[in-house]
Amino acid sequence: MTRAELWALAAVAVCVLAAGVFGAAQTALSRMTLNRAEKLAEEARRGGRHVATLMRDPARTLNILALLVLAVEVTGVALATGVAVAHLGTWPAVAVTAVAASAVLFVAAEVAPKTLALQRSEDVARWTAPWVVWVARPLWPLASLLIKAGNVLAPGKGLSQGPFVTEEELRDMIDVAESDEVIEESEREMIHSIFELGDTVVREIMVPRPDMVVVSRDDPLRTVLDTILEAGHSRVPVYAEERDKIVGLIYAKDVLRRLHVGDGDAAGAWDDLLRPPYFVPELKRVDELLRELQAEKVHLAIVVDEYGATAGLVTIEDILEEIVGEIVDEYDQEAPLVEQIDDGGLRVDARLPVDELGALLACELPDEEWDTVGGLLFGLLGHVPTPGEQVEVAGLRLTAERLEGRRIATVTVDRLEPVPGPETEHA
Repeated sequence: MTRAELWALAAVAVCVLAAGVFGAAQTALSRMTLNRAEKLAEEARRGGRHVATLMRDPARTLNILALLVLAVEVTGVALATGVAVAHLGTWPAVAVTAVAASAVLFVAAEVAPKTLALQRSEDVARWTAPWVVWVARPLWPLASLLIKAGNVLAPGKGLSQGPFVTEEELRDMIDVAESDEVIEESEREMIHSIFELGDTVVREIMVPRPDMVVVSRDDPLRTVLDTILEAGHSRVPVYAEERDKIVGLIYAKDVLRRLHVGDGDAAGAWDDLLRPPYFVPELKRVDELLRELQAEKVHLAIVVDEYGATAGLVTIEDILEEIVGEIVDEYDQEAPLVEQIDDGGLRVDARLPVDELGALLACELPDEEWDTVGGLLFGLLGHVPTPGEQVEVAGLRLTAERLEGRRIATVTVDRLEPVPGPETEHA
């Protein structure tokens, strides 16, 4: 073997080592965040300053690393193939050498270093960052040019915004973390609930108008106080003339202060105690509403439909319950939304969301037009039901059990027996 061939083989070894370092750095930095990198720099950890430098423009960094990995791998395979051509001479032997070199590069420069980077992301990022900065800095203009070229081929924000993890990938990572006991099941559920908050509209979580506790502007203040005490609320909407016309809110502390200062005299007018109501549309996204309520320092909003009529109300507590689950205090009367009945069916509150019933019974229920089980039954029947009326949908029998006026209160749910077919008859 000639000296040139020996130098070529040495260069192949260097390419394998370089590909491993750059591949490990690429994987480790893709799992790093700018906040974590800045913290490493503040703590004066070895390599932390270089990690922070790279993470200030992660798209450029990751793209230049991808380019470097590709370049050294192609160079290594080309050099090994060149040695094979010069030393072996036959093309079958050359092809075998090229395949073998590719396999070695794949294991030594891809699988092994990236597995290590996944297991010790922070350490690998700190160890490799100084080398990456030294090698990649001269190539950063080239990386910017390649990103622009890629965005021309695939128009959009593209790689200028990277690195990229989709919502589905994040959810999968959270599920894996829970299965590996890195986080608790309750924490996983809360994180998933935060993702779903952006897909939830106010109508799905509001207290509907029939369930709202309200007082009339013409009620004596003592009556207002009795209503507040009975309901256990700190804020109550006030209507004028009809329940649909909300004109303000009355706070329990204001009522108590007025009665206390007036020495129990509740005969006078109390319009000056009204607080202005905050109105929101029923199709507003819940995450946007939460930010609004925080900015406006409002705890309760009146929900209106597309015609401006009152549809219900929503509180910050309702939004938080979408994330952390039901919050029950000493005034709440816990009534189960779902309970088992003797015949094997279920009795559900008509306010139960349709998608929750579908998830509970592992069936596909139409949940695009109707939010609640009561609304689904109402819509399928097409009229106000009488107790005992039934409808069949998605292998279930829904029965209107109890009504409150024209409103369905509870629904019983039974699975339908499968219709015998040729297979079941011969079985």
